Amino acid sequence: MTEAQIAILMFVALIVIIMGGHPVAFTVGGLAMVFGVVWWGGPGIFDILVKNVYGVMDNYIFAAIPMFILMGAVLERSGIGEVLYGAMHIVMGGLRGGLALATVFICTLFAASTGIIATSVVGMGLIALPAMLKRGYSKELAAGAVMAGGTLGILIPPSIMLIVIGALAGLSVGKLFMGAVFPGLVLSALYMIFILVTCFFRPKMGPALSREERAIPAMKKAALAFTSVLPPIALIFAVLGSIFFGLASPTEAASVGAFGAIVVAAGYRRLNRGVVKEASYETILSSGMIFWILVGASCYAAVFLGLGGDKVIAGLLLGLEVSPLVVLGVILFTLFILGMIMEWIAIALIAIPIFFPVIVELGFDSLWFGILFAVVLQTAFLTPPYGGALFILKGIAPKEVTMSNIWRGAYMYVPFQLVGLVLCVLFPQICLWLPALMVK
Repeated sequence: MTEAQIAILMFVALIVIIMGGHPVAFTVGGLAMVFGVVWWGGPGIFDILVKNVYGVMDNYIFAAIPMFILMGAVLERSGIGEVLYGAMHIVMGGLRGGLALATVFICTLFAASTGIIATSVVGMGLIALPAMLKRGYSKELAAGAVMAGGTLGILIPPSIMLIVIGALAGLSVGKLFMGAVFPGLVLSALYMIFILVTCFFRPKMGPALSREERAIPAMKKAALAFTSVLPPIALIFAVLGSIFFGLASPTEAASVGAFGAIVVAAGYRRLNRGVVKEASYETILSSGMIFWILVGASCYAAVFLGLGGDKVIAGLLLGLEVSPLVVLGVILFTLFILGMIMEWIAIALIAIPIFFPVIVELGFDSLWFGILFAVVLQTAFLTPPYGGALFILKGIAPKEVTMSNIWRGAYMYVPFQLVGLVLCVLFPQICLWLPALMVK
């Protein structure tokens, strides 16, 4: 078989097996073993696979992953989201769609405090979704707000995904963190604008709270908002500020964040043995899952590249007689489609070694493309049939919220993710302005 045929067969096999419902980590690892033995041959393939496993485990930047997961788990288990939502419920509830706005706002804060989507989707799914449904909100609008806001957790730093992208592409994780701040905030703003406009013209989709429910003096509202929002803001500044001002590496900032989350939980008087135990278990389970996928996908990528798959795809893209922007569009569209059917980690480990050299060859900024890559993969969590946020929400949503409601709710917000991506393509400074200001 030719290199092109092997590359196509290996890729098609991956898609088919994953869509069959098999675990991603063992699918990519197993395919690496099979294709490596059959087409590479000899004991040399086992040496290569072992070196790749060791390379993942020996990568210092990956040590930040369990720390950021612990930070998010402590915030989720301690019930801080409930405190925040209680405050925003009163402050924004007088607006049409105010509870959905509060949901997206809190998800944005959580995104900048966790690095994963599960914390926001689970927390807001348990707290905000029943509250919105009780007050007559559209199931689709409410479910979509929880999922769209929750997916910001994988984009807005400290993002686990940005750590993986930085390690694989050889980019500064700190600069990726800073570069993703404004794209994440742009998406959050687009979601909020959509909710405001929709509920203005269709009030029944998101009715305002009654006067009785929001009958609290303005000064008390301001104090409530300030005291509930200040601790998470301080935690965000401690993590991102230490990176921005050059005081800590992302890995060191992760440990600061984990400790800060414990302090915030203690300040809210929500820290106890149960919270620590559950947060620790969640950290171990989530970290184990992520590292298994990293190991398997790393082996798959090594075999795919070793068999010439990258040369086949790069030659195809660079051989197109079109504008570099068209090639960029083809790459981003490919990533978007892959996000519908594959885990983001598998996509990152396979696509980064293939597409980043092409992007550099075309003359684009690799840091800018790294952010675009992250924005596209963020859509993967909201796009059926493989969107992670959909299945997380379905697992904890009230019975009256069907999978059909969840799918339709997701599709309401996906266009605004794509608008955010287009804005980042047309105005690169959205991604590059803040990294340029960082203290070296």
